[in-house]
Amino acid sequence: MKDGGAGAARRARVTDPVARHHGMDWLRIGAFAILILYHIGMVYVPWGFHVKSPSGADWTTIPMLAVNAWRLGLLFVVSGYASRALLERSSSIASFTGNRTLRLILPLLFGVIVIVPPQPWVELVTKFGYPQGYWHFWTTDYFRFGKLFGLVLPTWNHLWFIVYLWVYTLLLALIVLLPGGGRAQRLFDLAMSLGGGMGVVLIPLGWLLCVHVLWFPFRGETHALFDDYIAHLMYLPGFMFGFALARSGQAMAGIRRWWPVTAAVAALAYGFKVYAELAWPGDMPVPDAFIAPYAAAHATQQWCAIVAMIGIAERFWNRDHPIRPMLTEAVFPFYLIHQTIIIVAIFWLVPLALPGWAEFLATVAVTVAGCWLFYGVGRTLPWLRPLIGLRRKRPHLPMPRPVAAV
Repeated sequence: MKDGGAGAARRARVTDPVARHHGMDWLRIGAFAILILYHIGMVYVPWGFHVKSPSGADWTTIPMLAVNAWRLGLLFVVSGYASRALLERSSSIASFTGNRTLRLILPLLFGVIVIVPPQPWVELVTKFGYPQGYWHFWTTDYFRFGKLFGLVLPTWNHLWFIVYLWVYTLLLALIVLLPGGGRAQRLFDLAMSLGGGMGVVLIPLGWLLCVHVLWFPFRGETHALFDDYIAHLMYLPGFMFGFALARSGQAMAGIRRWWPVTAAVAALAYGFKVYAELAWPGDMPVPDAFIAPYAAAHATQQWCAIVAMIGIAERFWNRDHPIRPMLTEAVFPFYLIHQTIIIVAIFWLVPLALPGWAEFLATVAVTVAGCWLFYGVGRTLPWLRPLIGLRRKRPHLPMPRPVAAV
């Protein structure tokens, strides 16, 4: 049977690790874009957030539930995947750990000191009637290392992701130092290949069902590191899964085979959650008999959507584009600044009493423009680059002058 050039190209993309890297890069870019839109949605959805708009509505929970379950888990999976490449490019475990610490902790400290403070100030002003201006708040109240109107200050707010990623990186480095790393990878490959590749779906899904249904039903995350058991039970295994996936042909083959099925299952689980939201809207309590099925639907949507997204990236996004390197570099600065821009933008926009749709579009536009401005300015200033998670620019050395023959 003849095989055309298109089929050969598809097979090349499947087996080429560089192409696979591009697909996961696009997935990482898309995951952060979804996260930014999700945080804008948090202004309007009837869930807790730092600032709320009077234009919020109950119906906004429906689109938010489409990504609520899996958006963060996907970020940790792709971060683990990227960590494998970073580790293999490093000269040693110590070099890898030191580089990751520098690239994560410097932006975290800069974020806690400079980027995040407008968020609790707006929250205090809008929710508790805090009477002082921002400068007084930052110089007098923010660094109190205590509570003000119930808010713990200083805070890392959305930058909790960086803290968790750094801690998971340290744990990864310790695990890599242990003997038997090759055997662990082979065991992972074997487990993921069970049932014609269904292991990549059923084993992580079984774990998440235990987390959400048996151990912590309807338990929320705290993002406070030390008491956030449910988050660690989800995100640390996801991070390690991504790390192992980066060198597992068996796991990726299972994802390529089963992602259409998992996409359909994730959609069904989402539909079940929408039904529950419509049946018991707002603060109406869910019947006890419905808690376990809802938690199971949440876990199912969570993992099946992640597998589907990886499969889509592997199937359709395994190609490069001139803009990819810049977007790959920009996502971390975007992540650092986006939530502060959203909260301050809403603080300024609400008094204008715009229609809800106009306020939402204005918030999206201001957030995107502000993120690009932050990244564009930050990347041009050598002293600022490490503080927003970018590598230091290497100096351009002059070309050596040719030596005349003697």
